[in-house]
Amino acid sequence: MSPAELFFLAGSGLLAGVVNALAGGGTLVSFPALLALGYPSLTASVTNAVALWPGYLGGVLGYRAELRGQRRRAVALGATALAGAAAGSALLLVTPGRLFESIVPWLVGFASLALLAQPWLRARLGGAAGGPPSRLVHAGVFLGGCYGAYFNGGMGVLLLTVLGVFLHDGLHRVNAVRAVLALVISTVSAGAYSLFGDVRWAAVAVIAPASLAGGFLGTRLARLLSAKVLRGVVVAFGLGVAVALALR
Repeated sequence: MSPAELFFLAGSGLLAGVVNALAGGGTLVSFPALLALGYPSLTASVTNAVALWPGYLGGVLGYRAELRGQRRRAVALGATALAGAAAGSALLLVTPGRLFESIVPWLVGFASLALLAQPWLRARLGGAAGGPPSRLVHAGVFLGGCYGAYFNGGMGVLLLTVLGVFLHDGLHRVNAVRAVLALVISTVSAGAYSLFGDVRWAAVAVIAPASLAGGFLGTRLARLLSAKVLRGVVVAFGLGVAVALALR
């Protein structure tokens, strides 16, 4: 690997870590970078999933303050995300084709618009205010875990939409729970792909530490934004992800 390729992968890992901590969707930065260097599609997908795991860890560590008092919620939803991620990982390993390719852009775009309408939707649909998360939250998190382990692009937007609609809490605290769920999903998929996938460890060694630094940086940037601005950033990025996926 040439110095230029090392710098290119490290930069993509750093930016992916920042994006994942802010809103999710860093896969759409680092995955194309691997493709650009000539990695086959499936190899790039599993390598990317393993390489970005430290970035999700950095995001959770950066949100420690916002996670205080949310242990029961995070554990309960984390178990559901784990089950969904296990199903999604198995699906990718058994059927490596782009099963969701045609519907993914619409799914991410819909989630972005739903997040924009979050205050209205939450008022109409209700949510968990201090009590245990509802079945609708668990259903949405399970599907988000399945999708995130299978493809990952836009996973954070989908999870944040589900949590934001059904949980009565501040957006920054909800985003912190979203970071925990993303870490759980990433851990399951990264473990499965490390054991059974064609992971290119040289690329992982470059992207992983950069994504960890990006995760810390992204949480600091998110904390500086108001809830309205953060929602706008996530929505804008989510719609951009939907367009990028549709054009691929």
